[in-house]
Amino acid sequence: MILSFWLMGTQSANYGRNPENVKIMPGIFAVIGRTEAEAKEKYDQLQDLIDPQVGLALLSGLIGNVDLSAYPLDGPLPDLPETNNNKSRLKLVQDLAGREKLTIRQTYLAIAGARGHRTIWGTPEQITDQLEEWFSNDAADGFNIMPPHLPGGLDDFVELVVPELRRRGLFRTEYEGRTLRENLGLARPENQFVSAPASAIV
Repeated sequence: MILSFWLMGTQSANYGRNPENVKIMPGIFAVIGRTEAEAKEKYDQLQDLIDPQVGLALLSGLIGNVDLSAYPLDGPLPDLPETNNNKSRLKLVQDLAGREKLTIRQTYLAIAGARGHRTIWGTPEQITDQLEEWFSNDAADGFNIMPPHLPGGLDDFVELVVPELRRRGLFRTEYEGRTLRENLGLARPENQFVSAPASAIV
């Protein structure tokens, strides 16, 4: 992940962008319980709601609309041709299925809820541990929280995880700026048209 950070910084500099102005905020699908057993039970209940046809369609769409209906659900994910559609998601899914030796069914169950983003479940402390590890090791600047259901899933995060993040000094207690850009610590870019000489403006 840190290597990918370095690569993104290098690529942004090649395109005239300041690497300091590139923020990485991955999606997090967090299932939270007051105990680990409660969190696992919630996660399993959500998994049980995934209809096989829906799961297969989600997986197919995520990897570039490849038709997987001819393959057995409990067989391995087949070798898939490279496509210009969803290249990063295709690689993510192939790497996951290969590393964990997942069947097609297990693969769509692994990605259906979070649509390929990171899924974590556990107690507020366990969830915070994982977010802190990524943040403290420069693997992320922040996170986009994807509640498993609304409003309850978001309420769980706000009421259970946010206080633990604040206790560790990882979450603000108030906003310092008036705009999203200011609260992300990003400077307002110079207006290239205002700074250009009048003769250069058509």
